Amino acid sequence: MSSTLEKTSSFLPDAIDLSHHLSTLAKNRVQSPLKGLQKYYGKEGMLSLAGGLPHPSYFPFDEVKANALVANTFSADASSSSSKGALSWIWKLFSTPSKENTMPISIPKYPETPEDVNLSVALQYGLANGLPQLQKIVNEFSKTVYKPAYANFATIIHAGNTDAWNKTLMSLCNPGEGILTSEWTYPSAIASMKPFGINPVPIKMDCQGMSSTGLREVLSSWDAEARGMPRPHVMYIVPVGQNPTGATMLAQRKKEIYNICVEYDVIIVEDDPYYFLQEGPYVHPAQRASSVDRTIPSDEKYLNSLAPSFLAFDYQGRVVRLDTFSKTIAPGSRLGWFTCHPTFAEKFERQAETSTQAPCGFGQSLITELLINWQAKGYLRWLKGLGAQYTQRRDFFLDCILDKFHVEIAPATQNTRFPGSDIYVLSEKTATSWYHNEKSVRQTLVSFVPPSSGMFVWLSLHFDSHPKFKEFGQESLEMQFWTALADAGLLVGPGIMFSASQLEAPDSAPGHLRISFSNAEFEDLKKAIDIFAVVLKEFYRK
Repeated sequence: MSSTLEKTSSFLPDAIDLSHHLSTLAKNRVQSPLKGLQKYYGKEGMLSLAGGLPHPSYFPFDEVKANALVANTFSADASSSSSKGALSWIWKLFSTPSKENTMPISIPKYPETPEDVNLSVALQYGLANGLPQLQKIVNEFSKTVYKPAYANFATIIHAGNTDAWNKTLMSLCNPGEGILTSEWTYPSAIASMKPFGINPVPIKMDCQGMSSTGLREVLSSWDAEARGMPRPHVMYIVPVGQNPTGATMLAQRKKEIYNICVEYDVIIVEDDPYYFLQEGPYVHPAQRASSVDRTIPSDEKYLNSLAPSFLAFDYQGRVVRLDTFSKTIAPGSRLGWFTCHPTFAEKFERQAETSTQAPCGFGQSLITELLINWQAKGYLRWLKGLGAQYTQRRDFFLDCILDKFHVEIAPATQNTRFPGSDIYVLSEKTATSWYHNEKSVRQTLVSFVPPSSGMFVWLSLHFDSHPKFKEFGQESLEMQFWTALADAGLLVGPGIMFSASQLEAPDSAPGHLRISFSNAEFEDLKKAIDIFAVVLKEFYRK
């Protein structure tokens, strides 16, 4: 596979010059004087007395050992249990693995060969772009999986996507500028902008996330004087498992957005932590048994089944891709990597030299040794299993919701909020009268588009039928309902916090809640929906 890729990459163009996108701060960054000496480290015969490095013998760790799960621990068959019905919550899908499902890994203090991962290097002041062994792994992974459409892309290790986004923000944007983003988006990304005087510019969404039509409308009609800032030249986007909606952006939409960004000279920051949690369309339980495909795909078929990265269309180097091990290995590892234009990578490295320096040596060494043991094929097998597990979780959680309500599926043509997807409309199982002396009716309480990736369900709350809607309004009712859920023992994400419109809901938007199905035990997921149903019905009756 590698030799084929190397031959193919020789025909790819190099990235174009995009240095005009660098912020004033980034342009002023130079190599840290002390870090500049590192190019001499390891030179044969060199006696290094320049840096204040502790001697490795004083590190109180002689060896770090761990028992890691084997790559095929989880079934890669997403349908193996999901067809049993919503009430079968006693499945033990995440039971504690037996000893037979683990393999020992160890990282010694001193290497047997120079290529070995070892603590004398990993726990020392290190390179800002990460351990060389890990650099090699992620570079080959990006080349193989994401297939950048230009030859001289760079990869550099970072301390998780939040760290990466902050480095990107400071390197590409100046105070007073704007950043293009979906109208509903990851709130920490917005919070990171505000202290720098950088503002989100919301773009309309549909069933695949950001709308290419909405993007063109904003860029083509931009009035710098009226807006009080120049036309944005940076976009922040979560294209897979869109946070909070769970949408998946497919290849054609990415091509459309990329071409618009070429036309208007926009840098795309692709924050993609949920890339390998692509669960596919939700299938109603009644049709699920007949749609089962129990075959485990080959590596090639698996990778081809995933929505491609923006990198696959990036022939100019204008995509900064943020990858993380948080969702595939562990959030506490605080480890991930950039894939981007070499000019941008150099500035991220300069920033790291005087901030995070290098990611944590323990996390780097353990994950690097794990990936070396798993090898590329093993890591892909692990990712297939994770995708299957989250698909089962998604299906189970949505099955529980459908079990508690009367359900109607409205066609995509009636979905005005996120056009293009069927929408599940929920009401009480028994038609009810909300007011005295009125005929019983079936009022819409909640609707949602089933997520096709990620960890979340984005619920729309239809409080326009609430008896107190005119008195309180949508936003107030949303927070009152959120509080009622919390008081009843269920904590979820209030929708307003995901709005890119300066923490105000878009005009005429319904209330929302973001509910995660990723962490709780299956019986607790069922219990959560029981609480939700009881509180929602009571909320309308009060």
